[in-house]
Order: sequence, then C-alpha cells, then structure tokens
Amino acid sequence: MTDRKRTILVSGASGIVGYGVLKSLRELKNLSLIGTTIYDDSIAPAFCDIFEIALRTDDEKYFDWLEKIIKKYNIDMVIPGIELDMSLWNKNRKFFEKLNVFPLLNNYDLIELCLDKWNFYQKLKEHDCPYAIDTTLEPDFGRFKTPFLLKPRCGFGSKGLVKVEDKETFNLYKDKIGNTLMLQPIVGSNDEEYTASAFFDKQSNMKAFMTLKRKLSKDGFTEKAEVVFPAGIKDAIENIASIFKPVGPTNFQFRKENGEWKLLEINPRISSSSSIRKAFGYNESKMSVEYFLFDKEIIQPEIKHGKAIRYTEDYIFYDSHNI
Repeated sequence: MTDRKRTILVSGASGIVGYGVLKSLRELKNLSLIGTTIYDDSIAPAFCDIFEIALRTDDEKYFDWLEKIIKKYNIDMVIPGIELDMSLWNKNRKFFEKLNVFPLLNNYDLIELCLDKWNFYQKLKEHDCPYAIDTTLEPDFGRFKTPFLLKPRCGFGSKGLVKVEDKETFNLYKDKIGNTLMLQPIVGSNDEEYTASAFFDKQSNMKAFMTLKRKLSKDGFTEKAEVVFPAGIKDAIENIASIFKPVGPTNFQFRKENGEWKLLEINPRISSSSSIRKAFGYNESKMSVEYFLFDKEIIQPEIKHGKAIRYTEDYIFYDSHNI
C-alpha cells in the first residue's frame, strides 16, 4: 500500500449509508475523508475530516460544483451515499474518467436494471431464476391471494409500498398499476427476512459475503439484526450474480418461504447496514478502497457471531466560544 494519503469523497453523508461508510473507513489509515450533503445541520461533520455543503443532485450546476470540489481536494475516489447520486454518476462515468477519479459504482447495466423493478424481474425470468418472486403489471385483483402488495416500480426501501387486503384499497391504486406500480404476492414473513452483502471482483467472482437476519424500521432500513450463516444463501447469491455480473459491494435482500430463498431486490451499492457489518468483521467500505485504489486482493473475513440493535443517541457540537 502506498504511503501517499488518499482522499475519499462520500456523498449523502447525512444519511445512514453515507455516515456508515465514513465511520467504516476510519479503520484505514492515511485517508482524508470528505463528507458532502445538502443539509447544513446534519451529523455528517462528526465523521469526516472535511465537510462541504453540496448542491442538490438535480441542480443544473451540480457537476460544475462536483468538479470544483474534486479539483480543490485532489480526490481519488467518490462513493455515492444516496440512490440519486448512484444513478446520476452511473450515467456520467466519463465525467469521472476525465478527472481521473474512481467512482465506486457497480456494473452499469445492473444499476440501470435496479432503477425499475419490473425490468429487473424480467431479467430474472429471462434466465429462469428460481429465486424470482412472481410479479405482474396486470391490474387483476384476483391474481394473488390477499393480502398482496402493490410495489413501486421505481424506488427503494419500503417507500410507497401498499398492502392490499380488500378490493376497495385495490381500486384506489388501480389506475397506477403498470406505469408506476406492480403486483406481487407477500412471500415469507417479517421474521424470515435477510440482508446479504457480497463483494465481487472485476470479473464478478464473489470474494466475500455476510448475512444478517433482520427486522426493518418504518423507514425501510435495518433496525435489529442477527448474524446468521444459513444454508443455501451462498448458492443463491452466486446464481443471481451469474445473471447480473455485479462488481464491488452488492446487497441482496431475501425472504425465505417454505424453505426456499426468494429475492426481494438487489441494492447495487454498499449496504445501509454497513456499520453493523463492520462491527462483526465485514467492512465492505474498507474492502472497496483496498481493492479499487490499492489493488489488494479481497479474501473472506472471519465473521463474529452476535446481534445488533440500532437506537437514537445524541452527538453534541459545541460552539467555538466555549473553548
């Protein structure tokens, strides 16, 4: 590993993914960490060396601002902490190439597919993937037994999810089915939900992985988790990876029904539970920097057993005149 200090920018540093990445990267020495967010009253400054207020990703001058920041701090790698940045950066890879900056982005096609869950499902069906959940765009109330789900084609977490228990609820959303919503049965139960993160090399070979059995918060993020080593999940991940060819950190969401694994979705990025994983020995942020910046081979880390609970705590920023 070179002695030159490297500079990493993490966007969306006020969110659970962003500050999770920053906290995880503290395990690596000789890094300068820059956190960016549109919020001037966030927790982000607590976890980075340099804090910058960002322009909104949809601002027409966003890339002008980003180029200025990259040049100002001689940034080596940028890591997206929010979905919007991941999507926009994916479509503008030449921008980073021109500036000689490495963007931590997954396979281009995988990111694009994950932006529309219907297109993603079609790819699974094309390959007869046994882990796919039956899905339709037909506004047919009788297709699945109630309750079933109306799921946004575009979006992340549990945002916009509608649980349909009767025809009246179904009719409220019927006109949106196809264009923005799709129908899907409820598989498994809340007690059988799993989040597995895996790291893939540039040839899409899985080098490391870790699985948590989890309970979700109302915002769709992991609130409670237990480290597990379930049979069959490694085979499921490798089967799915053979279809989508992921590169780098990739997150797979599963449920188990009648002993079978069913894929809820792929998040083609560092997991929102990355800080939890780090505590048990799986630091995907560190792996990403070591592999893509320092050409270090990634091997399966030893995973500790245990449970994690997320809770609210206080972080205090004292005014300078108190000192």
